[in-house]
Amino acid sequence: MTRNLTGAWPGLAGLRVLDLSRLLPGGFATLMMADLGADVVKVEDPQLGDYGRLVDPDAFAALNRNKRSVVLDLRTEDGRADLLRLVRDSDVVVESYRPGVLDAMGLGYDRLREANPRIVLCSITGFGQTGPYARRPGHDLNFLALSGFFAVPHRTTGRADRVGVRVADLAGAMYAAYATVVAAFAVRTTGEGQHLDVSLHEAAAAWSGPFALPLLERAEPVDSPLVTGDNDVFTVADGRRITLATFEDKFWLAFRHALAPEFPELDDDSWDRRPARTRAKHQVAALLAGVFAQRDFAWWTSVLSGLDIPWAPVYESAGELLADPHTAERELVGTLPGSAADRPRRQVRFPVRFGAGLDSLRGAAPAHGEHTAEVLGRRPETAEGE
Repeated sequence: MTRNLTGAWPGLAGLRVLDLSRLLPGGFATLMMADLGADVVKVEDPQLGDYGRLVDPDAFAALNRNKRSVVLDLRTEDGRADLLRLVRDSDVVVESYRPGVLDAMGLGYDRLREANPRIVLCSITGFGQTGPYARRPGHDLNFLALSGFFAVPHRTTGRADRVGVRVADLAGAMYAAYATVVAAFAVRTTGEGQHLDVSLHEAAAAWSGPFALPLLERAEPVDSPLVTGDNDVFTVADGRRITLATFEDKFWLAFRHALAPEFPELDDDSWDRRPARTRAKHQVAALLAGVFAQRDFAWWTSVLSGLDIPWAPVYESAGELLADPHTAERELVGTLPGSAADRPRRQVRFPVRFGAGLDSLRGAAPAHGEHTAEVLGRRPETAEGE
C-alpha cells in the first residue's frame, strides 16, 4: 500500500523508496521524498533500529515523518531474502554504509540489479565509493574541514568558525534526494537503474567552491570583495545581536542618512560607493560596531523597522522563531497530527509552497518496526521478533 498526498496532484506518489540509512544525511534525503508523497520504508535492524531513535528523539521525529518502518536482520539469509523481495517492487534503495559493506552482505548494486534492473541505488558516504579517503570514518565537521568551508572568511577579523547546523550532511542529503529523483525519473525512458555515489565531502565542496576557489588569487582571503564591513553581525548595548547587510549603495545611504543625526560619525560620504566601502572594510566594520554598541536592542529594533534596509534581529532561541509574525503567517511551523509521542512535536513544513497544495506534516515518525507485517504482507503474529 503506497501512501498518497492529500490534495489534487500526485507529487512523488507511486515512487517506493527503501531507506537503509541511519542518522541525518540519509534520513533528510528520504524525508524530502516522503514529504512529496513517495512511499519511504525505513529498513531497520531488530535490536536498536536507526541510531537517531536513541540520540535525539525530537530530531528523529522531524527526519522520519511520513515514513513506514520495517524490521529486517540483514545479517541473516532470511532478512536478506526479504529485502531482495522488497527490492523487486521498489524504485529506489538509499543506504549510508561505508563502501563495500553492502557487497560483503551480498546486497551490493549488482545483486540488487539482478532482483530489479530498474532499481536506483543511492549510496551516501563521507568521501565517496573510491579514493584514498573512501573507507575513512567521519562526521559533518570533518567533511566541512576538508571541503574549503573554513577557507571562506565571513568577516574582516578572525577565522571562519563552525555553525551549529550540519551543513555538509544537509548539503549531501539535498544532492542525494535531487539526484535520486532524477535517476528514478530517467528509468521511465531507459528502463535501467543506476548506482549513485554521493559524497558528503564533495557536496560541501560544491557549496564552498564558488567562494573558496577565487581566493587562490589572493594573498589574504579577507581581501575578497565578498567580505565587507557592512555585512555582519553586530552586538548592541544590552548584549543582543543584530544583522546588517547594506551591500548595495542605496541601503547604505538610507541607513547613514537616517542615523547621522543621532550618530555624527556617520555624517561622512567617503564610503557611499560600494568599492570605497569594500576597500575600507576594516574601518567600516569598526565604525558600525561602535555605533551599534551605543543603543540597546529595543531602540535599534524600533528605529531599523522604519527603514527599508536589509537588517534583522538574531534569533538565538527556537521560541523567537516561533513568535515571529512572518513565521506564523506563512504557517512555517506546524504540529503533526496523531503524533505517537506523549507530547505534540512542532516541526518545520516542507519549505516550498506548491500552488496545487502540499500537506507535508501528515504523519508521525513510525515506531521501530511498526509496519513490518504490513510491508512484508504477513500477519502481525508472523512478524513478531523480527
